[in-house]
Amino acid sequence: MTIHDFTVAASDDTRQSLHDYAGRVLLIVNVASKCGLTPQYEGLEELYRDTRDRGLEILGFPCNQFGGQEPGTDAEIQEFCSTQFNVTFPIFRKIEVNGPGADPLFAYLRAQAPGDFGPSSGFLYEHIKATQPETIGTDEIKWNFTKFLADRDGTVIRRYEPTVTPQEIRADLEKVLD
Repeated sequence: MTIHDFTVAASDDTRQSLHDYAGRVLLIVNVASKCGLTPQYEGLEELYRDTRDRGLEILGFPCNQFGGQEPGTDAEIQEFCSTQFNVTFPIFRKIEVNGPGADPLFAYLRAQAPGDFGPSSGFLYEHIKATQPETIGTDEIKWNFTKFLADRDGTVIRRYEPTVTPQEIRADLEKVLD
């Protein structure tokens, strides 16, 4: 099984097979519009514009499970991404990434790359330790802007915790794109 075996809902509720992205490097991100990390949209878009011609696709999945920071409708989220950050990469339908209602893609991503969330995540680690201590040491996504990198064959290579910026991913991305 690879990422290409999944189908997800687009923001207009049509279905999108991730097999359509076979041969492309994927960076899959759970996103939110009202988060302290929301400015990462700018870095993600810059990364996308710089490398999409070499095979990168960024797929954004809005999620409201972390502090209610994605309260809008799918249409409002699309509008926000377009007008505030000029996002041109696909933003899919709002989903859940943890728990019994987790989208199957994200359950798979979590299992393939459980993460290394710990003290190196700084302020966010302290916040999660104080508010969601039961999630520390699990594969659950801890916050908005967790990123998963997959190669052209759909194999998950790595998970990046929310505080890792798009610029910090660039070196790993360059290796996969070459």
